Amino acid sequence: MTGTSEVRAELASFARATHFISTKVQFLRIGWGASEIGAAGQHQAVKARNDMRTWQVERRKRTRHLIELGGLLVKAGIVDLTGDDRTTINGALLWMGDKFRSEQGEQARMLWAQKGKEAFEADRKGGPSIVAQEQRGRE
Repeated sequence: MTGTSEVRAELASFARATHFISTKVQFLRIGWGASEIGAAGQHQAVKARNDMRTWQVERRKRTRHLIELGGLLVKAGIVDLTGDDRTTINGALLWMGDKFRSEQGEQARMLWAQKGKEAFEADRKGGPSIVAQEQRGRE
């Protein structure tokens, strides 16, 4: 049977090990004690930060791209014309996709590209948008 002094010594050893491990975890969590963590730990921490930054940059690029595409729907007047009905907008976009894949796809692409170019040029010149011009023509 193990003596009381041996159990106390083992408990004290365990307590020191637990404290040591907990201290290392705290250093890792808050980024302190680079010399305590060691070169390998520092390298892993830097790599993790860079990976996260890369991921964040890519996510921001994608978010910006999606916002710009949504802005085109607003600029074209689609949101107002549909009353922000997303099922109608989605249906119209699906119809456009079908049109692109059809035999008339290239003709539609050229026609729509020309209309888009004219709209961008009108915006740059500060003139009324194509949507506003078309709405005035219907009145």
